[in-house]
Amino acid sequence: MSPRRGDALSRDRIVDATVQLLDAEGEAGLTVRAVTARLATGRGAIYHHVSGKDDLLAAAADGVVGRALTGLADDDDAERAVRAVALAIFEAIDAHPWLGAQLARDPAQPAVLRIWKTVGGPLRRLGLTGTALPNTGSALVNYVLGAAAQHAAGARRAPDEAARRAYLEDLATRWAQHDDDPIVRETAAVLRDHDDRQQFLAGVDIFLAGARALTRPDRS
Repeated sequence: MSPRRGDALSRDRIVDATVQLLDAEGEAGLTVRAVTARLATGRGAIYHHVSGKDDLLAAAADGVVGRALTGLADDDDAERAVRAVALAIFEAIDAHPWLGAQLARDPAQPAVLRIWKTVGGPLRRLGLTGTALPNTGSALVNYVLGAAAQHAAGARRAPDEAARRAYLEDLATRWAQHDDDPIVRETAAVLRDHDDRQQFLAGVDIFLAGARALTRPDRS
């Protein structure tokens, strides 16, 4: 529903309207004009809070990520906190497919910095220091964003479970037909029944195992 014109226009309301528009129309449907129409306001009121489409995208991404990550890094169990943060980003990109492309666009945008800070706390509590901390954080964040965006792209091709299974079956068949290498055939054999989230979290656990190794005195 469009808000009343008398309602005070805030950045939060602009962000909410932008997220709704992106979810419904995708990035191609996002314009300042479309946001002003959704909010029943004028362009000047929008420009008082944001500078244009790029700023709208960055603000929308930060709004979604901020809500997804609230409180997750506070878990006393650092490894559990890392898993929770990673899965929250995975779920957010799954729910908002435009988010993956936006997060990959600019590493200096607020949403990416928020992810870095949120995952950095638990990694530090695991005992990572010096260059091991940013190196591990960089590798983990890049994995999370890439894997989540890839999942979201596949989910758009398969909007329900039946379509997803058909998509995976076709993909596995094409892989097996394309290459008779044992590794390819073994991967194709399990591809049909794999669970995206379980596989994603298995990857996060691999990073956590590496983080534990980096904290050992004999890590050389």
